Amino acid sequence: MTESLNPAPLTRQQTLERLRGDPSISVLIIGAGINGAGLFRDLALQGVDTLIVDKQDFCAGASAAPSRLIHGGLKYLETGEFRLVAQSTRERNLLLRNAPHVVHPLRTAMPTHSWWGGIWPSIQRFFRRPAKIDDRGILISEVGLTLYDFFGRHFRSMPRHSVMLGRKVHRSLPDIRRDVRALHTYYDAAISQAERLGFELIDDGCRTHRGAMALNHVNLVGADGEAVMFEDEKGGAFTVKPQLIINAGGAWIDEINRQLGRETRHIGGTKGGHLIIDVPAIRRQLDGRMIYFGTPDGRICLIYPFMNHVLVGATDIRCTEPDQAVCDDDERDYMLEAVRYLFPGVAIGPEQVRYRYSGVRPLPRSDAADPGQISRDHAIVEDRIHDWPVLSLVGGKWTTFRGFAEEVADDVLARLGRRREIDTRQLAIGGGRDYPRDAASREAWLSRVTALCEGDRQRAITLLDRYGTRGEAVGRHCARMSAEGVNRQRPLASLADYRVGEIDFVCRFERVEHLADVLFRRLPIALSGQLDSAVIDEVATLCGAALGWAETLRREEIDAVYEIATRQHGVTLTSGQENSTISTQESTS
Repeated sequence: MTESLNPAPLTRQQTLERLRGDPSISVLIIGAGINGAGLFRDLALQGVDTLIVDKQDFCAGASAAPSRLIHGGLKYLETGEFRLVAQSTRERNLLLRNAPHVVHPLRTAMPTHSWWGGIWPSIQRFFRRPAKIDDRGILISEVGLTLYDFFGRHFRSMPRHSVMLGRKVHRSLPDIRRDVRALHTYYDAAISQAERLGFELIDDGCRTHRGAMALNHVNLVGADGEAVMFEDEKGGAFTVKPQLIINAGGAWIDEINRQLGRETRHIGGTKGGHLIIDVPAIRRQLDGRMIYFGTPDGRICLIYPFMNHVLVGATDIRCTEPDQAVCDDDERDYMLEAVRYLFPGVAIGPEQVRYRYSGVRPLPRSDAADPGQISRDHAIVEDRIHDWPVLSLVGGKWTTFRGFAEEVADDVLARLGRRREIDTRQLAIGGGRDYPRDAASREAWLSRVTALCEGDRQRAITLLDRYGTRGEAVGRHCARMSAEGVNRQRPLASLADYRVGEIDFVCRFERVEHLADVLFRRLPIALSGQLDSAVIDEVATLCGAALGWAETLRREEIDAVYEIATRQHGVTLTSGQENSTISTQESTS
């Protein structure tokens, strides 16, 4: 059985009216990060009436702040988590098939400094004893990557690992440390627009089943044993009467349970900070590769090309206040020092940081001295709150969200006395549906969409890269509006790679409530380092036209984006200066 998509899911207003008329629902999911979004889609595919809500936007918390890797978890082999590695590599391979518009193979290089380094610490870690590994030698790396290839054999779509020795290493990476003796190369994957995939899961669910509803930007007020109370940002109240509650709140799980009526201590999150830096010398040498390397203090860091810049990550710091999580100056300096350690001949400083972000991983509470040793596996924890079973989704990661959703959905279906109708293992997501996989089908798609783009083939390529096959709907929307006498094919004055009609499409059809939803999540404008005052002002004007904002509201939305850029991403924008550009500053947090 395959799913069918309803082209017109319920709007926000229709959803609120429906809930106010009949608050009964089978499943309530609180939290629309990747765990909640994946489960929502799976339950919708099975025909279960489900409501998902979030106090922020869809995928606005830690799900918008990953290392943007879809990976098997090579380091989990050191702790003997073979089941997690097997699941992760299988899910990685499935995502390469199901979301080819945003998930792409990533050639990965791992430098080694000796033949025998890391053997004894690796043995200690395997038996869950504390040990610092500052050098994974050639031998232990070969053993680990051979196992990694074995676990990734199911649905394989990428080559096995290889090794480069001696002078070839330094011809490939001229500025890398001179003591690097070998470079192991293997393949994982990266996700270019994680936030977009999260939205597409929500959108797929709403289009699949009319009983599947989604609301962003609503606040949980509490519960009285009969109903769960919410309030939207405009002050409108509504209640929900679910049979079952899923707490997918990530780092906020314990806070959500407290608001529902029970104190829990399930989460012991850690903060992961990342940088987007402008360093052309390193980007050229990377040649499309990620380098996965150890630092002298035993941490693992990564660096790879990302949207014309370089992404560096990640820190791993305990954090008990997820609302206050930012990538601070100490984290920035630590990651820059890690890059200088790997490439000692390349000058790099804070002024080259174009963007930074941080999120709190929803890891299980643990007394482990090293946060890096806390398992990234997932678990379902059940509590009884009032008369509801409340299932808290603890842990997990982007790579394994589908498998985690499948486990939880099967549990929910059993509780509801229903059976699974659709298997999601090889089911395309969003713009990955009907994606052109060979030259002939790609050419046919591009030819069709080029006609919608006034003969601009490069524009059609951009739409495919940015939206997958959903790009055809974007192109058709722009063409239709142009035919009506409004030039929606016009490039933005501040962003030549975007079109007026494209912003209009996103605002009207992708559940946008705020300017930040567009700039930080639906589109990779901020993430790609293109956010400046002129961009914010122009996009705000287009959003306001699409969503009916008064000028006062438009200015409020602009001010909110300035605050987010400054507090969460370490950049400063000068309010009111339309032609000023974004500049990297010391964090004002």
